[in-house]
Amino acid sequence: MKNISVLGSTGSIGRQTLEVAAANPEQLKIRVLAAHRNVDLMLQQIELYHPDLAVLTDKKAADKLQKQYHGKTEILSGQEGLLAAATYEKVDTVLGAMVGYAGLRPILAAINAGKDIALANKETLVAAGHIVMEAVKENHVNLLPVDSEHSAIFQSLRGGYHPCLTFTETENRSSEVKKLILTASGGPFRGKTKDELKQVTLAQCLKHPNWSMGKKVTIDSSTLANKGLEVMEAHWLFNMPYEKIEVVIHPQSIVHSLVEFNDGAVIAQLGIPDMKLPIQYALSYPQRYDCSFGRLDLIKCGTLTFEAPDREAFPSLQIAIECGKAGGSLPCAFNAANEECVTAFLDGKIAYLDIPDIVRRVVNSHILIPHPCLDEIEETDQNVRLMTRILIQHQ
Repeated sequence: MKNISVLGSTGSIGRQTLEVAAANPEQLKIRVLAAHRNVDLMLQQIELYHPDLAVLTDKKAADKLQKQYHGKTEILSGQEGLLAAATYEKVDTVLGAMVGYAGLRPILAAINAGKDIALANKETLVAAGHIVMEAVKENHVNLLPVDSEHSAIFQSLRGGYHPCLTFTETENRSSEVKKLILTASGGPFRGKTKDELKQVTLAQCLKHPNWSMGKKVTIDSSTLANKGLEVMEAHWLFNMPYEKIEVVIHPQSIVHSLVEFNDGAVIAQLGIPDMKLPIQYALSYPQRYDCSFGRLDLIKCGTLTFEAPDREAFPSLQIAIECGKAGGSLPCAFNAANEECVTAFLDGKIAYLDIPDIVRRVVNSHILIPHPCLDEIEETDQNVRLMTRILIQHQ
């Protein structure tokens, strides 16, 4: 039995994680639920899963939850509650599914408390990959990917069941690898030119052809910023230089990613576009639980196609990779600027093509800190957000 804390339980990944736990009641026990302010859904989740702790970081929402709930689950609030959720003594695995930069400190706290991590929050590694991976090594914990692409690479690198192999050992295998190949669906605007993207609407952006995701991730998928973040995440997870990470567009979202080895062998992981499979593998590792969800039918899939990404129409991918290669505080700056621009676009304050334009202007003006400590990362995040908001106001 694995005891799980779900950070971001009311979001898309969080909800699917609870479905995975419900399908595997003999193996997975939900001990802690944490979210931001969705009182009604949190109340439903508490009544279904009976956790020891439930946290809403919004204190007003937590107060409302306490008034409505009268059971045995302890209700906590704020950042203190979130850190308690991440470090709860009866938990051995923390699933990090919070949106954006907000996931960094609780994930670090969980690692330092000796918890294994199932990571869906890529921004944690983007902003502070050097700090997070050092903490993983120092605390001898597993950091297992939940993103479908990184789960595919994780599985493909192993090619089977290797119970003693962890992320801290991948550096000894990197010389075997020619390149990592991350696949991307291309989002709802694949094939469109930059001129055609000038008039796209929010509603169009949120209609992803293959995946059901939260709004922020769906917008990032449409701009290919998400794939840029995933390149940075892969760099840290697998100790792989950027020159050995490639992105290809695969519209069917059946091949989730691939690894090419030095001898020319290419190993891929295939599956239906459903996040429950990588979530379940991150929680079951090193075992594989029986599949309680959909299975892949290759005959029904038909033709699988691949193409190069259009970096001119979707410049966010290239901007992210450039920031990743520069390193230091620039990946954090990219993430902060992108988060602010996506929020502004969701609020109707800027146009779709303003997102990469403003992000580019922000990162170009950022003064790089080569080896930032956690406090410097926090300061970078805050300063970049302020600068981005000023540019948005004057757009």
